[in-house]
Amino acid sequence: MLGDYRITGRRASDIAASVETGIGSGALAPGALLPPMRELAAVLGVNPNTVAAAYRTLRERGVIETDGRRGSRVRSRPASAPRDALRMDVPPGVRNVASGNPDVSLLPSLQGPLAAAARRYARTPTLYGADPVAPELATLARAGFDADGVPAGPVGVTSGALDGIERVLAAHLRPGDAVAVEDPGWGSVLDLAPALGLRVLPVAVDDDGPRPEAVARALADGARALVVTARAQNPTGAAVSAHRAAELRELLALHPEVLVLDDDHGHGIVDLPLQSLGGVTRHWALVRSTAKAYGPDLRLAVLTGDTITMDRVRGRQRLGPGWVSRLLQYAVVELWTTGAVDAAAVARSYGERRDGLVAALERRGVPAYGRSGMNVWVPVAEETGAVARLLGAGWAVAPGARFRVESGPGVRITVSGLGLEEVAGLADAVADAVADAVRPAVGGRFD
Repeated sequence: MLGDYRITGRRASDIAASVETGIGSGALAPGALLPPMRELAAVLGVNPNTVAAAYRTLRERGVIETDGRRGSRVRSRPASAPRDALRMDVPPGVRNVASGNPDVSLLPSLQGPLAAAARRYARTPTLYGADPVAPELATLARAGFDADGVPAGPVGVTSGALDGIERVLAAHLRPGDAVAVEDPGWGSVLDLAPALGLRVLPVAVDDDGPRPEAVARALADGARALVVTARAQNPTGAAVSAHRAAELRELLALHPEVLVLDDDHGHGIVDLPLQSLGGVTRHWALVRSTAKAYGPDLRLAVLTGDTITMDRVRGRQRLGPGWVSRLLQYAVVELWTTGAVDAAAVARSYGERRDGLVAALERRGVPAYGRSGMNVWVPVAEETGAVARLLGAGWAVAPGARFRVESGPGVRITVSGLGLEEVAGLADAVADAVADAVRPAVGGRFD
């Protein structure tokens, strides 16, 4: 059952740690069947309730899964083995279109904003007891939300989009609850949910966002929350259209207790209007990151939501990190007030490369998708071969397994480092790599 690996421990915490150690070392492979609780209890000389508590802890951490009489197994992708582990080393001389990073030439310099923040801090140092959100940042963020039609609500600040998403989910959900997540979707969210002990209910996506019938199915299956990428969806480039938003709002109105979370990480790099789903249900939030437009190392996102959600998020934050550095907040204020980024120009730059690649692939008979942002999704019949052939041709792309639950295979291509003069060559390489193995999206869906 476990090969040569022996689970040890007398306390539930020690038994759980022993299982995690086995997984981390590779001795317990994904899918490995764990001993029945009574059997392991007899071997360890402990009460079966102790093993049950250990297994429960492992389930809540997203390490194992239990399927009734079939027993408990190591998850196919345990929380201790995140999807980022699927990244490949890019050999010298190979063009990297797999990273998901923004074009550094489009990012503003942080030297001036950080210097201005430091001068401001020198005049008025931030001390314990200050408001966790700089008033100027709150005003600017709220004005931006208002301009995009986001419902009224308090403003919070977190250390990036994923931090905000985690805090919002943790404010309402408990281990064992189900959360509906886009499939294909952001690998970090697909890792985060099981790490919080949540069950992932995959939701099919097309160019206009989550498919209504897939959302309806997830809600019928007991989803307590729905996470939606408003625009520049990773990895498909989908953006929620006005028509799709209306369909989803109508559907969500029938489920007022469901938490709705909009991820607007594409703010500042997309020229499509925001279609927020906030305010339809009782509890909601929208998280807006600064990473893609201003730099990944500027670890800051602003968020808003209903009063109860924001009170819980900010209250729990005070008991942890307390607040996001006012130095970073002042730097973002400086960036926003000086217009350091021309969002329209950035969106146009990404759009020319993204649309150019999609069109070039279509001319070569390869279906590809990318309505917004910096990524293009290419469905394929078999990922490993396609990735390997492209690597041999001098192009490193991201395997779709990093972004999928049930949806079909594909590869993600990030255009941010791509020159317009390289589009044709990349399209030729992709067409050759997937020749006789093209898998068009079914019914417009990426599944």
